[in-house]
Amino acid sequence: MTAAQPPRRIDWRLVAPLMLHGLIVQTLTGMIRVTTSYRVLELDLPVVWLGAISAAFALLPMLMAVNVGRYLDLGHDARTARAGSALMLAAAFGLLFFAPTALMVLGFTTVLGVGHLFLMASQQMLCVRAAGDGDREAMFGNFLVANGIGQGLGPFIVGWAGGEAKVPETMPLFSISLAVAALALLISLALPAAKPVPLGAAAPARVAVADLLRIPGFVITLVASIITITAQDLIVIYLPLLGVERGIGVSHIGMILTVRSGAAIVSRLFYSRLIAAAGRVPLTLWSMCLSGAAYASLGALSSLPLLYAGSAALGLGLGLATTLSLTSILELAPAGARATALSLRITGNRIGQVSLPFLASIVAVAAGAPGVMTVVGGSLIAAALSVRAVRGGRG
Repeated sequence: MTAAQPPRRIDWRLVAPLMLHGLIVQTLTGMIRVTTSYRVLELDLPVVWLGAISAAFALLPMLMAVNVGRYLDLGHDARTARAGSALMLAAAFGLLFFAPTALMVLGFTTVLGVGHLFLMASQQMLCVRAAGDGDREAMFGNFLVANGIGQGLGPFIVGWAGGEAKVPETMPLFSISLAVAALALLISLALPAAKPVPLGAAAPARVAVADLLRIPGFVITLVASIITITAQDLIVIYLPLLGVERGIGVSHIGMILTVRSGAAIVSRLFYSRLIAAAGRVPLTLWSMCLSGAAYASLGALSSLPLLYAGSAALGLGLGLATTLSLTSILELAPAGARATALSLRITGNRIGQVSLPFLASIVAVAAGAPGVMTVVGGSLIAAALSVRAVRGGRG
């Protein structure tokens, strides 16, 4: 007679609205980020503005993330998700009605970035609350599947609305974004709040950031996360530029990004099985190397079928690598400082999203979008080899 299996502790009242909210937020983010890139091109601005606006998305979150994590460690995850949804609605409203110039686009992109920080940090902690330790890998894998659907749906909507135009009109796209942002805020109201801390209960001990950084393997995992997330961000920014340089219509650019997201969904569906079979570090190595090779290939390929194939390979690699960068931080962090550790990860990611877009824009001026993609691809492979060197074969 076999031993009884431990009961699964999944809060379905939280999981259902959380999955839908994650999907809608990623749809909104993808739509606005791609549309903003086209807005820069519509205004006929120098390509360096693409890097500046991408950096504006990350600048304030870089400074705020750890404090947001401290707040979340006190149990304010649903409240933070609602605040983030409200900020993204404000950003979508501003981009539609008050952003006829580059500086206004820059300002409302900054508001969007702060809202995105609140949402990413809170949704990750809602995932932690929704499932027990034994179900956490599967919970995050499924949550990131929902995110991947949204990441594909956003560019798909842009491509569908933009049609064959090389640079579409952005106002209709921002109008759709505003409607999606209102839906995201509405869904956030259905996220149940955490149980209040009893009166007189001791506050959880605060873990210093320096103590987190001293955990073996934490820093290199953080660096790999920075490279991976920035790579995912930059493909949305620079693929439209590649399309303009090569005369590829908006519909194809939207579909290429959608194929990438679809492949990421497939890889995340098998994430918990793959990590059990291969181990954390080997899976990190191979997923990041695949991402790097595919990323560089997009800059070198010229035919549309090969671009679609390269985008699918990129999605498979980045789908696993981004999931691993998140769950690896959770694995290393102490239970009472998980939100702080995840927010430190977001801080690192935003540092990368501030600095690397500026470097990428300099490369783009000299070598165009293909040069950016080659540099990012090489960075992914270098980061993967560094994880292997530092953490060895430990799973």
